[in-house]
Amino acid sequence: MAWGRSETAGRVDFAAAAERQGADGEAPLSVSQAVSTAKARVGEIPMLLVTGEVTGFRGPNARSGHCYFQVKDDAAAMDVIVWRGVYQASGIQLRDGMQLQLAGKFDVYVGSGRLSFIAKRISVAGEGLLRQQVAELARRLEAEGLMAPERKRPIPRFCTRVAVVTSLSGSVIDDVRRTLRRRNPLVELQMVGCQVQGPGAPATIERALAVAAAARPDAILLVRGGGSFEDLMTFNDEGLARAVAACPVPVVTGIGHEPDTCICDMVADRRTSTPTAAAESVAPALDEIVASIDDRRVRLGRAMGARLEREGQEAERLGALAERSIRSTLSAERVRVDSLARHRCLTDPSSIVDDRVAALMQAEQRLVDAIPRSLAQKAQRLSDVAMRMDAAATRIVRPHEQRVGSLAATLDALSPLKVLGRGYAIARTTDGHVVTDASALAEGDEVSVRVGKGSFEARVTGVS
Repeated sequence: MAWGRSETAGRVDFAAAAERQGADGEAPLSVSQAVSTAKARVGEIPMLLVTGEVTGFRGPNARSGHCYFQVKDDAAAMDVIVWRGVYQASGIQLRDGMQLQLAGKFDVYVGSGRLSFIAKRISVAGEGLLRQQVAELARRLEAEGLMAPERKRPIPRFCTRVAVVTSLSGSVIDDVRRTLRRRNPLVELQMVGCQVQGPGAPATIERALAVAAAARPDAILLVRGGGSFEDLMTFNDEGLARAVAACPVPVVTGIGHEPDTCICDMVADRRTSTPTAAAESVAPALDEIVASIDDRRVRLGRAMGARLEREGQEAERLGALAERSIRSTLSAERVRVDSLARHRCLTDPSSIVDDRVAALMQAEQRLVDAIPRSLAQKAQRLSDVAMRMDAAATRIVRPHEQRVGSLAATLDALSPLKVLGRGYAIARTTDGHVVTDASALAEGDEVSVRVGKGSFEARVTGVS
């Protein structure tokens, strides 16, 4: 099936196509075919950049996270779908009335034939862009911990010295003065002027904060009156926000009116809705202070009386307990002392010596009785050992007796004494040498002569 296309506009000529379809006698399209054809043709439309106002915002969907709404201008409106990933990546919180700039393409949903604009990117236009930048800065400072509740310092309940940082030419400073004078005229007020709007204002406020902090007040009030979003952009400056967070003195902000919230409010130690509310927060009314002191005096008296009564009762209870404990301890000690006093070593001290003497005598008697028995037992054991040794010696020696006898006979046969017994003799000089040659002797030498039985001394009278 052919479709006509305008040569000048480059768009599908649906009317011409429908006329040709009827003329050719072609069958009509089903709904799904018609929607599919429209979807294919719409898909040919290139990426568009559209600006419009958000209306009928619904989302993010609880289950899918997608957002559905319309954007409109003075003459038309169109349905818009923002998928969950695109919405989360944008960092924008959509709401009705917001001016958006969307980049995307048209698409047809086959199920309903509805034409929608599928946004691939979204951003805020006009004032919304400023709000988006402020929101991005707030998220970044929050990630650094500058807005963490635990970082914020407590403000003294009764401030005696307060510094006010604001423009000295406006009505704000007069409102703060009147509020403090009305609520508590005893509060000492220090005013530091600065520029609260326009180019260079953040730098003047930072210098004013430094001057105010150098005086070491109990708190610093950073205040200004209401104005447009652009007027309050001074207090969304990153450098000023960091100066407020780093200020050594607690900072209380009262900027604009109740709905206005800026970055300085978020990083300050306390945020109030207006300058008057900021002054009231650091200076309780004098009559409220007096009433609070009276109320605390009464409650303190009651608490002290109740405490003294409880402590008195506790002291009486502890006293009674201590008395019973002391009496019980004394009674136990008395029984113990009486028991010790009846001990035999105290009633009859000599019994200790008598007991030791009796024990010694008994030990002596047992020793006297035990010595003969022990000696007899020892003698019997020695006799038994001697008999066993005798028998063992006999058993040990008997095998060697015959050999010893044989060896003795052999030794006796070889012994020189046996030869001497047959009439021979052995002569030795005085130095013990055996004389084997008579020529070795001289007349007058002394010799010792050994015979078969005994020996005698002789002197040489001649040698032959």
